Amino acid sequence: MGAEDSVKRPLVFAYYVTGHGFGHATRVVEVARHLILAGHDVHVVTGAPDYVFTTEIQSPRLFLRKVLLDCGAVQADALTVDRLASLEKYSETAVEPRDTILATEVEWLKSIKADLVISDVVPVACRAAADAGIRSVCVTNFSWDFIYAEYVMAAGHHHRSIVWQIAEDYSHCEFLIRLPGYCPMPAFRDAIDVPLVVRRLHKPHEEVRKELGIGEDVKIVILNFGGQPSGWTLKEEYLPRGWLCLVCGASESLDLPPNFVKLAKDAYTPDVIAASDCMLGKIGYGTVSEALAYKIPFVFVRRDYFNEEPFLRNMLESYQGGVEMIRRDLLTGHWKPYLEHAISLKPCYESGINGGEVAANILQDTASGKNHTSDKLSGARRLRDAIVLGYQLQRIPGRDLSIPDWYASAENELGLRTGSPSAEMSDDSFHLPSLPNDFEILHGDVMGLSDTVNFLKSLSELDSFIDSGKSTEKLQIRERKAAGRLFDWEEEIFVARAPGRLDVMGGIADYSGSLVLQMPTREACHVALQKIQPTKQRLWKHTQARHNAKGQGNTPVLQIVSYGSELSNRGPTFDMDLSDFMDGDQPMSYEKARSYFARDPSQRWAAYTAGTILVLMKELGIRFENSISVLVSSAVPEGKGVSSSAAVEVATMSAIAAAHGLNIEPRELALLCQKVENHVVGAPCGVMDQMTSACGEANKLLAMVCQPAEVLGLVDIPNHIRFWGIDSGIRHSVGGADYGSVRIGAFMGLKIIKSVAMGLLSQSSANGVTSDDLEEDGIELLETEASLDYLCNLSPHRYEALYVKQLPETMVGESFLQKYVDHNDPVTVIDPKRNYGIRAASRHPIYENFRVKAFKALLTSASSDYQLTALGELLYQCNYSYSACGLGSDGTDRIIQLVQEMQHSKVSRSVEGTLYGGKITGGGSGGTVCVVGRNCLRSSEQILQIQKKYQDATGYLPILFEGSSPGAGTFGHLRIRRRKQK
Repeated sequence: MGAEDSVKRPLVFAYYVTGHGFGHATRVVEVARHLILAGHDVHVVTGAPDYVFTTEIQSPRLFLRKVLLDCGAVQADALTVDRLASLEKYSETAVEPRDTILATEVEWLKSIKADLVISDVVPVACRAAADAGIRSVCVTNFSWDFIYAEYVMAAGHHHRSIVWQIAEDYSHCEFLIRLPGYCPMPAFRDAIDVPLVVRRLHKPHEEVRKELGIGEDVKIVILNFGGQPSGWTLKEEYLPRGWLCLVCGASESLDLPPNFVKLAKDAYTPDVIAASDCMLGKIGYGTVSEALAYKIPFVFVRRDYFNEEPFLRNMLESYQGGVEMIRRDLLTGHWKPYLEHAISLKPCYESGINGGEVAANILQDTASGKNHTSDKLSGARRLRDAIVLGYQLQRIPGRDLSIPDWYASAENELGLRTGSPSAEMSDDSFHLPSLPNDFEILHGDVMGLSDTVNFLKSLSELDSFIDSGKSTEKLQIRERKAAGRLFDWEEEIFVARAPGRLDVMGGIADYSGSLVLQMPTREACHVALQKIQPTKQRLWKHTQARHNAKGQGNTPVLQIVSYGSELSNRGPTFDMDLSDFMDGDQPMSYEKARSYFARDPSQRWAAYTAGTILVLMKELGIRFENSISVLVSSAVPEGKGVSSSAAVEVATMSAIAAAHGLNIEPRELALLCQKVENHVVGAPCGVMDQMTSACGEANKLLAMVCQPAEVLGLVDIPNHIRFWGIDSGIRHSVGGADYGSVRIGAFMGLKIIKSVAMGLLSQSSANGVTSDDLEEDGIELLETEASLDYLCNLSPHRYEALYVKQLPETMVGESFLQKYVDHNDPVTVIDPKRNYGIRAASRHPIYENFRVKAFKALLTSASSDYQLTALGELLYQCNYSYSACGLGSDGTDRIIQLVQEMQHSKVSRSVEGTLYGGKITGGGSGGTVCVVGRNCLRSSEQILQIQKKYQDATGYLPILFEGSSPGAGTFGHLRIRRRKQK
């Protein structure tokens, strides 16, 4: 933008900068620089140090106002975000003083006579601009409603109003100038895409190296963690021989070895990055954009709980510019294999890097009165729900939701059903794919399952994939490469399969001992596993480097590859020495195991797989002398409430048992897998998920009394009845706060009921009541209820007659502990400061057990419209009981409403009904809705209509779960070996 582009009078811009890190401030510098070059005044509202702006812009038209109006993400260290602290800090910074902030900002904006407000990406700035009658524009690659949405679900549900308020603030923005690597931002009604905003270089790399006294023959890695001192002990042996590391943001007191050099505080980082051979740091917009712009390979370590990262990472890897380092290797200094890999890359970003200039032109035109957006919406914009990549956000009516290409393509490139709305498997068994000729099946049968055949095909292609010589660094291809190096193809491989489950009836009442009815899904998890002598195992380079550094010989190692990692923002590989599970001569405690897997959240997923080994060691006394290589490929989508974790656990343990000759019955295997989830992962789930995955049968409902896991048998689904699952798109987690608090409330209720029953017994005895006054049967009932093991053993009429009025609606944890000492649930802990709902949480399992019994009886009754109507009504009652416990969600409620609209439509009333009812499933708080209906074409058409209507309302196309498949016990296992080439 030159002087000739300037308008007749200088314009006044108010530029608000978020308080999260320097990356936002540095890109604001580049946009502001071009605005000032065009002759305009720029007032920057920021909490960043002055030098960030003044070293690059020396102009009287730059005005700095030191005010902090948001806090971003509170970081415990350079790699860890404290989710709850972030929400609490934002509430303190921007919510509590909101009225004062708005009044102050409106007055200030009017005082400087601002022509346009720009925000990167302070929410309240947009609202203040609207109140002042000034247009506003946001310039960003992410918005805080998307970032905080996960924090609310995982750490601070009571702060949910923060997300709604932020989204509504953003909705007052005129439009969004969207930077590459962007996240979904549905609060903005229009978006204009611009190239990368990158700080310009001041000096050529030769001059920079000369000033630093570093020759061209020396390899340089710049250690860049966002200007934050790392606090780690850096050692000379961390670097390959002949390398030098330039450390950004090092404290004055930090002692460095001779091959590490502190950069001066005022060093111009872009010049140093461009003069380096690679960069080591955490992913953020600034580091990624500058690595791409200057074609510098970037060795990155994942941050915890920052939703911006997967989009930037995908963009980085799509241009062959990224190498992921495991956090453990960063901290222990095993850098060499990553750095050497990085310098072999050839980053290929060729798109524009003049986003600062382009954005400044758009902002100037907008401030001058030009309209860059459509006029279809005007005035106050009220938002409604949107569900984007599993986060419940808000958006305005009528806007098409945009999903980033680099995210959407991840599903397509993966080639697996990890979240696509259309089923991967065909209902038509006549079109079963042919088995690959590469493998000989020595034991087992694919049972006509097309997904198993496809999995075997993918196995057969792995080594050829490695040999293809593809150089791209996209994550899905890296997964395939890692998997291709996993197995010794001359040795036997064991394959197990375990389905997810659709919770038809029972749900969260399982932990209270209810009868449950569960249907195994058609979608399943496959695990390929090889037990192999350590001398024959093909170790990954970083694993081998770690062993060499320790001077270890042939130590048994567990190596795991998990497909689809990018869709849930986790690392694709995991490895550990099996000896790490030992604490002296005994297996480590479950508590230590939880801590072990929690060290790096991007690899916490491995607890579901590796945890099966520890449970077998502790519970069955098994010792593993050989190495184990595991490939996990699951088509059971995560976070949908269909037991993806149980499918992984059951498939893994089944494969381990087969490879090691362990004869574990399906029921026992399910109970062991529950221990993995409860004690290693730390999720307080019941046992029905694992039992269904292990013991279920295709097209039948598993009937089980969860006391703890007594299978009553299999219930045939009548031919005229069908069940569907419709995914709401809202991520579900049994590890979340809501599920756990309701479970605790139920156990509190059980303890109170037992105490009341004991009190009634004592009272009758103290008052001299005889058996003539109180029938002997009544005393026996009270005695039984005083020693209840499970809430579901209490009948609804006894609950209503004696106990409902004795249960408080809610109770603070501290008060309960003072009166009752403990709630006797081994997998949850009462928070003394939390207020728990007790009456609704206790009532639900008592009545749910009755509903499930009625449902089971109705399935075997005569076929009639009444039968279907009654089944549907039971589902509805269950759904509203979930909501009463606080486990509903807007998304699942919307689906239930759509089912009811279909059920009561004129068309459905004029002919035989088709859909009859639905309920939220599993742990609730999102996830999937189970729908019951008549097994006919019209019902399937209505399900598709619901899917489309839900998409129109939320922007999210639900996954449909249809059909069923056998459990792991029925499938057994496959033992395969690659055929020798002739």
